[in-house]
Amino acid sequence: MSSQLYKSSHTGAPIGQASNISKSGDDLHSGFSHSREQFEELVNKALAHAKKLGASDAAAEASEGCGLSVSVRKGELENVERNRDKSLGVTVYVGKRRGNASTSDYSDAAIQRTVQAAYDIAKFTAEDPVAGLPEAEHIATHHRDLDLFHPWAIDSAGALELALSCEAAAFETSPLISNSEGAAVSAQQSHFFSAHTNGFRGGYASSRHSLSVAPIAGEGDEMQRDSWYSSMRSAQDLASAQSVGRYAAERSLSRLHARKIPTTSCPVLFEAPLAAGLLGHLIQAISGGALYRKSSFLLDSLGKQVLPEHINVYEDPFVLRGKGSSPFDDEGVITQARHVIDSGRIGGYFLSTYSARKLGMKTTGNAGGSHNLILSSKLTRAGDDLGEMLKKLGTGLFVIELMGQGVNSVTGDYSRGASGFWVEKGEIAFPVQEITIAGNLLDMYKGIAAVGADAYNYGAKTIGSVLINKMKVAGSA
Repeated sequence: MSSQLYKSSHTGAPIGQASNISKSGDDLHSGFSHSREQFEELVNKALAHAKKLGASDAAAEASEGCGLSVSVRKGELENVERNRDKSLGVTVYVGKRRGNASTSDYSDAAIQRTVQAAYDIAKFTAEDPVAGLPEAEHIATHHRDLDLFHPWAIDSAGALELALSCEAAAFETSPLISNSEGAAVSAQQSHFFSAHTNGFRGGYASSRHSLSVAPIAGEGDEMQRDSWYSSMRSAQDLASAQSVGRYAAERSLSRLHARKIPTTSCPVLFEAPLAAGLLGHLIQAISGGALYRKSSFLLDSLGKQVLPEHINVYEDPFVLRGKGSSPFDDEGVITQARHVIDSGRIGGYFLSTYSARKLGMKTTGNAGGSHNLILSSKLTRAGDDLGEMLKKLGTGLFVIELMGQGVNSVTGDYSRGASGFWVEKGEIAFPVQEITIAGNLLDMYKGIAAVGADAYNYGAKTIGSVLINKMKVAGSA
């Protein structure tokens, strides 16, 4: 089978004007019930009442989210859902004691009750010597606009038409597309304002829209499913419904007549979306919570060689429209662009104020998680598309789906069910299923032989396909 299927664009032609996109991207109140000014007032009331009760410090955040989700299956409407939620969260410090409470009621009485509840919890909680707000020198004071808010003024009828079009494109790809798990369109937006008594004040609006479909190919005992989706801050950047539908169908068709393979050890090529998971395991292992709890296979790894010298990982919180972009973290600490992995060496952990204090270090502006991560290789060339990566694989396994949760974060042991393709001399030979791939993440990271130029953005991670020089593959006896 040709690898041309996997050279298809991950984004496709944009939806464009047909999707009824709002042009009011600078109107932060579009579709919201509350304004930023109202949120500021709510937060101010909460902080003032905390101080009145005798709190040594306090933090509060008001937020609101709303959206539309429409799903179809086999040409019929299946579900229309509108969501709207709001919350006011309060954290109160009484010395080194901390209490949290929240409410969805924005009345003055409810705010006072919520602050009182957080205060009462703090008074009866054991002291924690590292509890407290971030130091003033770490607080973000300048909040750059990262172009994160693009409301999509699509109604349920428009979303229905788009979902139907996406699923129809999948069915039209081949008569062998016999069924579908459905297609869905989602338009979501939210905004917040937060502040604390150590000098932070800030908030912003953001949006996230998506289009997805999961077609089924074949009949009877020979059936295969796959899926594809597009998710962006702006609906203008979404792939077209037709390209998403066709690509998902082609993926399902490519998996027909899959078979097992004998148990072996061989090189393994991870498709780019799955390679993002390998990066995710790495980030989890060097995150503060895992490190201070000693539940990581990368303890005391700062400055140590963990990946090959040709691998870099860069964190950039300031990518315009990025899914992991933010001018500050969940504590109001300023974010920063940095090399997390530099020539294979760990250049920095992912720390909140609390985890940093537990480790005797300084916050890295990662309360709430990592920001936009880009994994790259110094060996990657512009022409290293998937076809070239298959040639580098030679004879081995190309994985496009993983199943199960067989990853031990303490030891790094890795064992997952897998499906994909057996590759002979750089060419896809046949699809495979019902196999297990296994190894240890430390060995797998050190064994990264190449990274493709077929970079794919999965959430806040951007990475190409990743070739690991050797893994165990359990199949038929």
